[in-house]
Amino acid sequence: MVRRTPIRAGVALSLACMTGAVLIAAGTPATSAEGTTDAGSYLAPRFTAADLTGDDAVTQEDVDLLAGRVGTTSADDGWAAVSAADHDGDDTITVTDVARLAQAMIYDDGKFELVEASVLDMQAAMNAGVLTSVDLTRQYLDRIEAYDNAKVDPAANGRPLKSIISTNPEALELAAEADAERAETGMTSVLLGIPVALKDNYDTKDMPTTAGCACWEENQTQDDAEMVEGLRAQGAVVLAKASLDEFAYGFSSQFSAFQGVTVNGDTTTQRSTLVASPYATSKTAGGSSGGTGASISANLAALGFGSDTGGSIRVPSSYNQLVGVRPTVGLASRDGIVPLALSQDTGGPMARSVSDAAIAMDAVVGVDENDTVTQRQIGKVPSSYTKYLDPNALEGKRIGYFPQMVPSLTATNAGQAAAARRFEQAKTDLEAQGATVVPVQMTAEEGTAFTRVLNEGSGSTNEFKHDLAQYMASHLSPEVEANTLQGIIDSGKFAPAYRSTYVQRNGITEETYQAWAGPNGSHTTQLALGHTQVTALLDAQDIDAVVYPSGTQYGTFSTNMRLSPNTGMPAVTVPMGADAADPSAGMNLEFLGRQFDEGPLLGLAYDYEQGTRHRTTPALYGPLAQEAP
Repeated sequence: MVRRTPIRAGVALSLACMTGAVLIAAGTPATSAEGTTDAGSYLAPRFTAADLTGDDAVTQEDVDLLAGRVGTTSADDGWAAVSAADHDGDDTITVTDVARLAQAMIYDDGKFELVEASVLDMQAAMNAGVLTSVDLTRQYLDRIEAYDNAKVDPAANGRPLKSIISTNPEALELAAEADAERAETGMTSVLLGIPVALKDNYDTKDMPTTAGCACWEENQTQDDAEMVEGLRAQGAVVLAKASLDEFAYGFSSQFSAFQGVTVNGDTTTQRSTLVASPYATSKTAGGSSGGTGASISANLAALGFGSDTGGSIRVPSSYNQLVGVRPTVGLASRDGIVPLALSQDTGGPMARSVSDAAIAMDAVVGVDENDTVTQRQIGKVPSSYTKYLDPNALEGKRIGYFPQMVPSLTATNAGQAAAARRFEQAKTDLEAQGATVVPVQMTAEEGTAFTRVLNEGSGSTNEFKHDLAQYMASHLSPEVEANTLQGIIDSGKFAPAYRSTYVQRNGITEETYQAWAGPNGSHTTQLALGHTQVTALLDAQDIDAVVYPSGTQYGTFSTNMRLSPNTGMPAVTVPMGADAADPSAGMNLEFLGRQFDEGPLLGLAYDYEQGTRHRTTPALYGPLAQEAP
């Protein structure tokens, strides 16, 4: 993966306009009634469409060029060089056009506020010299130190977040390198100097990769996961490793790494702990990427990454009011990510806005010879996912839903009834933004086939031992003694609640694995069939995407999380608000589309997000004293 073309932005604007006023910011953060930050600005096309100098970005050089051409008309010889900046279409370059162009720069010299800041807010402040990456990284490290292991919830049953397993001792050095690069060559990437938290199943050369297990505390790998290499190539600062459900097993985010032991006489017991939701710390943050979910929601890092086999990005995104992307398997390499079940494993971003998620996606896609399934993406990856972020993307679209994936409004389960109410409101909101929302029609035979799709199990039981062995053979540090699944069991260094799970999965034979996940295995066959069947339903009814609730209040609903992994189709989950009965319990709306349609899905989710703005900031984790405006 290579660094993008330099995107320069000057540290000061010198434009003098006859109007006596110049608009120079990419956008000062605007707070809604719900306390959310406006993350509506994005890279393409707003910050690229009027580029005049050929570097695929609007920079100070473009503004200076246009300022020197005020008065140029369409009848003049030099019109072609500046016509892209004729914003009002009057065939004349005016002071107003220059001011409008200046607005498209990623630049803001106003006061920077960390909480809920978007990636572009950070870049605008760094380009203006208001902020450095070192400052930004230090602020996030301060928040981790102040908040992650402290009980800040006054409720008697409140708990610490426990969202971070380790912080990077080289983070400030990496940030300084990013600052030096910016000073020398400008903003070479939209991720330059942006601090990122990674689920602790992504290999990193500067922090151990524990997979949440005490048995792997010495797993210091020699290199990065391929997705992490992509982030570093774009100048991102790898800030921390986020906690997770041990070996990504489930949705509770229980882990034992660096938790110590309890000694009682001759008995030593490994300790474990749980990740808490920043909205109500007595509740779970979900899993298995719960640490990423809690930390990004509590503003302990700018962006996060998780992995998803059967819901592990989307569940914690829903519990923590985040945007989560489960990409098509094959869009991003899994090499260097500790596997759970490679038939369905995929890594993806978790962010506070759709814009940030799209920016993050650009850095991690690509073909990798160490993960041959990535060959499937050739010819299907756009130049940038940000180009789909259209506030009118829903206009004229046909959005479907499967009634069996929606809870009943009359459900006796309060969480399900709440999700049903939010989904009904989401349908209304989608239609208000120009979409047509219809139930997907199925014959009895199609309905039976669709039920089989939803009911196909996860590969985590039958595939884990086989796939983990492959990872251990190629990535595990030789310092780790527990280098087989049996060795993990024998070590006793894991969450005690998972002993039976380890024993069960250790008993899976190669014959069982092949019958399940081999080339002609039952699971392999059903996944391919599921993709064909659901895609055919969408095609036959001209449906652009399907929507459904990602879950209920701190819970899942039925087998909704299975639709994406059981068809190989990508999903984007976005906040759809909380029910009035419990404002702390946000829920998400999930968009599912055709394979490699992440771009159009992000566009639909962006339009919905911009029209509803449901994300709220966790009140318990506001600005620190030194951050306060």
